[in-house]
Amino acid sequence: MFLKLLTIFILVPILELSLLLRIGSKIGFEATLAIILLTAFIGAILTRTQGSRALSNFRNALAGGKLPHREALDGLLILLAGAVLLTPGFLTDTAGFLLLFAPTRAAIRKRLSTYLQKRIQIIPSGPQQSGPGQKSSDSDFIDV
Repeated sequence: MFLKLLTIFILVPILELSLLLRIGSKIGFEATLAIILLTAFIGAILTRTQGSRALSNFRNALAGGKLPHREALDGLLILLAGAVLLTPGFLTDTAGFLLLFAPTRAAIRKRLSTYLQKRIQIIPSGPQQSGPGQKSSDSDFIDV
């Protein structure tokens, strides 16, 4: 996991710089800067509105007595979108806008949910009922 993160933190800035230089040489410094600032501004507005909507959906799910796992993942993905949209660059802006686009976010949320379900085992709280001939012990539960 550490190597994956290290690779991402090294490769993404290199790719972003390469794209900025290539596009900047084609359209000029001013236009490139304007695009970067405009996408950051639009991204901040979209992140704020979608984040507010996700928070409202989260609260409604709680009020309805439902587990807001879908809403929590949406909020996490919107937060991630806001972070990458504020990072200057075309690659990160594309990723951020894709995360703000509801159908794309739903597909990513579904994959993330499947991944998390495989990685996380829910441990029941409180004493567990044992049937006849069964013995309940602490070794029955696996901590994550």
